[in-house]
Amino acid sequence: AAVTPRTKFIVLNSPHNPTGKAFDSGEMHAVAEVVRRHPGVLVISDEVYKYIIHAEGVAHRHFAALPGMFDRTVTISSAGKTFSITGWQAGWCVGPARLIQPIQLLLPYVQFCVSTPMQQALSRVLMLADEPFEGHPSYYDWLSHMYRHKRALLASGLESCGMVPLRGDGGFFLMADTSALQMPGEYMRHSTLAAPTMTRDWALCRYMAMEAGVLAIPSAPFFSPPNRHLGSRFVRFAFCKSDDTLIEATERLKKHFC
Repeated sequence: AAVTPRTKFIVLNSPHNPTGKAFDSGEMHAVAEVVRRHPGVLVISDEVYKYIIHAEGVAHRHFAALPGMFDRTVTISSAGKTFSITGWQAGWCVGPARLIQPIQLLLPYVQFCVSTPMQQALSRVLMLADEPFEGHPSYYDWLSHMYRHKRALLASGLESCGMVPLRGDGGFFLMADTSALQMPGEYMRHSTLAAPTMTRDWALCRYMAMEAGVLAIPSAPFFSPPNRHLGSRFVRFAFCKSDDTLIEATERLKKHFC
């Protein structure tokens, strides 16, 4: 029902930001079947976290690899997420020439180019990343192992503060249910330009930032305006930080919520 004659493309994000959900084979095939029923619909497959699958027994699946989907899909990957250089905004698109060519024409008007040293480094590191690294079969295996540890560290700390971490399969964000947390009522009465109608998750994030010095992201902006109330219990934390930073953050939160 969500796909109409006006639909031009579907954005598929797996692993998903902010939830970390990695769509399984059945879910991917279900989306592909919808695309097949609508010949004019294309797919933008955002797979920037594909090398950061950290859940046991979960594998990344390329949507474009499904039968008939390559010619209908632009796949987006990110060196920034994979090699921790997000500030340099380096990445790439893969797809049929008819879809990539317009992107090449548009890019100079959006972001003129990626720095030459970054492009040269990326051309080398993509070859090296398949080699053994830090006692693991490849850099990608090490990356998954590292983020698995950091997610567990953050999840444990948030649980000790009364939050309930949601399951996540990949990426470096963790969604947590904050229903058990309390905050001063004044934070719900304040509004900002970004949140003219204050929601609980937004108010709680402001409280944590201003009182505990811990930054998290409210989930309401990830919902359409009529559905923002559905995210009122949830906030997003990032664990792409040093272990010391994650421990310090949870210790600060304990002082306010425990």
